Amino acid sequence: MGVINPYGKEIIKVTTEFEGRPLTLEVNRVGFRTTASVLVTYGDTVVLGTAMVGSRPVVLDYFPLSIDYEEKFYAAGKISGSRFIKREGRPSDEAILIGRLIDRPIRPLFPKGYRQEVQVVSSVLSMDPTFRPDAVAMIAASAALTLTGTPFDGPVAGLRIGRVNGEFKAFLSPEERETSDLDLVVAGIERGITMVEAGAEQVPEEVIADALAWAFEHYQPAIALQRELAEKIKPEAQEYSLVLPNEDFQKEVDAWVEGKLGEGLRKPYPERNELINQLRWDFHEAMTEKVGEEEYPALRDEYDEAFTSAVHKDVRKGIIEDKIRPDGRAFDEIRPLSSEVGVLPRTHGSAIFTRGVTQGLNIVTLAPLSYAQLVDTMEVNDGERRYMHHYNAPGYTVGEVRRLGSPGRREIGHGYLAERALIPVMPTEEEFPYAVRSVTEIMSQNGSTSMAATCSSCLALMDAGVPIKSPVSGIAMGLIMDGDTPHILSDIADAEDFAGDMDFKSAGTANGITALQMDMKVHGLPVEILREALLTAKEGRAHILQHMVATIAAPRVSLSPFAPRIEKIKINPDKIGAVIGKGGEVINKITAETGAEIDIKEDGLITVAAADTANIEKALAWIKSLTEEPEVGRIYEGTVVSIKEFGAFVNILPGTDGMVHISQLDDKRVEKVEDVLHEGQVVKVKLTGIDERGRLSLSLKDAKKEA
Repeated sequence: MGVINPYGKEIIKVTTEFEGRPLTLEVNRVGFRTTASVLVTYGDTVVLGTAMVGSRPVVLDYFPLSIDYEEKFYAAGKISGSRFIKREGRPSDEAILIGRLIDRPIRPLFPKGYRQEVQVVSSVLSMDPTFRPDAVAMIAASAALTLTGTPFDGPVAGLRIGRVNGEFKAFLSPEERETSDLDLVVAGIERGITMVEAGAEQVPEEVIADALAWAFEHYQPAIALQRELAEKIKPEAQEYSLVLPNEDFQKEVDAWVEGKLGEGLRKPYPERNELINQLRWDFHEAMTEKVGEEEYPALRDEYDEAFTSAVHKDVRKGIIEDKIRPDGRAFDEIRPLSSEVGVLPRTHGSAIFTRGVTQGLNIVTLAPLSYAQLVDTMEVNDGERRYMHHYNAPGYTVGEVRRLGSPGRREIGHGYLAERALIPVMPTEEEFPYAVRSVTEIMSQNGSTSMAATCSSCLALMDAGVPIKSPVSGIAMGLIMDGDTPHILSDIADAEDFAGDMDFKSAGTANGITALQMDMKVHGLPVEILREALLTAKEGRAHILQHMVATIAAPRVSLSPFAPRIEKIKINPDKIGAVIGKGGEVINKITAETGAEIDIKEDGLITVAAADTANIEKALAWIKSLTEEPEVGRIYEGTVVSIKEFGAFVNILPGTDGMVHISQLDDKRVEKVEDVLHEGQVVKVKLTGIDERGRLSLSLKDAKKEA
């Protein structure tokens, strides 16, 4: 017997073919008391999307929308690998990043001034291990919102795509993701794209633009399916009111600022910011005098919002009508750049990158591979992060008083974007056997701190001697639409971001893009406008890269004297047990006697770290003696372990014996083996052959000839 809906509602399903599998949306089966809930099934992945809408507006100066993505370890048949915590708790960084992916295309689709509290949760209940569930979770969130009756201008859908053998493909398997040179998430509505995020192996802009067009076309069936469901459900439109600036206040503000904005404020930052702040204070003083000291405090926030709106309108007017930006720059002009490396004496690598008022200080720390971060998520192939980028931006960076706390979603997102920009150029473990932590301390903000973090981290990595494949630069771009005409701005500052219709970040090398993030504030943009923006960003990124390589052209050839020294050796994985020993006896003895730190990978890569090079060499020699493979033609010094009538067995390597036949003892005939050898005797022998069963043939007489 199936599920009975306690409200007597019919269970409704809609299904369509979506990228090779059935995609099913189902309502009224679970989540009876939500405003709306949708169960989405795709392959063996099942995601529950729920939406709750508050019954009345809240008294806040922002839209209280929260969108979360919940990992459930049971969905993948896993129990958390943490030794102490088995229950899901604080979301992992990966879950937070997916929550942001879902939030960013949805949030701009509500009208300005909407203040109902809205909570959306996508919970993964079952996970097909052959693809990532984030695109399905996005569809679940959008489908639930579409059924709430709120003024949501959706539905939204998205795809994570890659490029395999030159062809774009969605829902890649883990094996396909390993070979793909592109990891691109595209989301949007029926008429345009609203969000893009990508990591890429130096992929050209034209390829990225073609991928956007492919994804836009291929996510349309998921939008059509959500519309079909909404037609069947016919959700009742909710009554709401918008909290908008009082039109009379706005007219009053517009009249007061007339002649005070425009050309007179088109000054470089921070001078422009100071002028705007002073003008704001003058405005509030004038309104206080006009309205009255007792009455004005209750109206101050509304007047202030109207003033901010007037400033934003002035920014747009200057760009559209006068073709000039708030600080007087041309559309493609980059703010003044400066940078330096090696700024902190005891760190392994450091750099300061400054662009206008935005400044990032980056510090790089090197450590043995055992310091890599283990990633514990519900996905099957968790792995580890060997390169970690962390981003901090305290209140003082924007001239505000804020309590210090743990990083929020914004800080995690900015850090991840900068991390993603450098991952494609990082050396392999075999090339550079270190764990690398890069920390960006933002010193000052006025637009695009994530790209300042990207540039400063690249400089600091080169200062630390990390052999990256190519230097990476990043730039933030903006867009202001005048009807169907786009105005693309290079290196946007805060004023253009707040007043604009899109901001996006492009990072990469001279050969192509390594990371990309686009967020649209308008309700969808066509691919051709995004293509133009990508090509414009390429020019600005090249200008910044030219400045960076003038500061440091390539990674330093030697590490900081304060960085740990690490050497590596690759052994046969079958020999790992010989290095570890019973109960760790052997490896503990090596570390105790040499003081070295030893890391062993499953593939046989062993790294040895110590402050003293002599200790590293001692540990390496020990490991080599335990794991060395017999080499035909090589002469070994070995110990006779047993005597037989036909010859003697000689131990040439730990755990490895070979046989010297009686005929190989001397050029002259030997009657008895004991006439030449005795047990415990140390002799030199030559390895002359290894048969198909792995048995070693040794020669005493050949070793004497070559002595």
